[in-house]
Amino acid sequence: MLQQLSTRPATPADLPFLMRLRKLTMHEHLERAGERLDDDWHHQRVMAHFESAHIVCLDGIPAGLFKHYRTQEEWRLVQIQLLPEHQGHGLGERLIRGLLDQARQSGLPVTLSVLHGSPARRLYERLGFEETAVRGNEFEMLCRPESSMRGQEE
Repeated sequence: MLQQLSTRPATPADLPFLMRLRKLTMHEHLERAGERLDDDWHHQRVMAHFESAHIVCLDGIPAGLFKHYRTQEEWRLVQIQLLPEHQGHGLGERLIRGLLDQARQSGLPVTLSVLHGSPARRLYERLGFEETAVRGNEFEMLCRPESSMRGQEE
């Protein structure tokens, strides 16, 4: 049975869930990249662009985080994290496709950063993102409005 996917704005009451989610989904990747793993750093990342954070819910139950915002020049995908038991079922792709639709309608590209070695990079490439720069342990990626059509056709 297909679960109902929805999002809602994050609130301060979601902070314990978001800290647990970040540690569950990012620890392995951050450790491999030699990045910080302390609670203070996780908290800083959770709070970055918090006003743009949305809790991903399945049948009303928190299952992840989808954080993105729009500027005059672009849409920025800041974070997408799903609890491990919800990964690999197409939820992230559904969320990103929705963002790409919004970006295409506004004629703006979508940008993001992804850690070296992150399995999410394959998804981003399949949806039309291309590497534009390397910064430390991350790749910068961009999907132009016309490129996002490629991801819709597959």
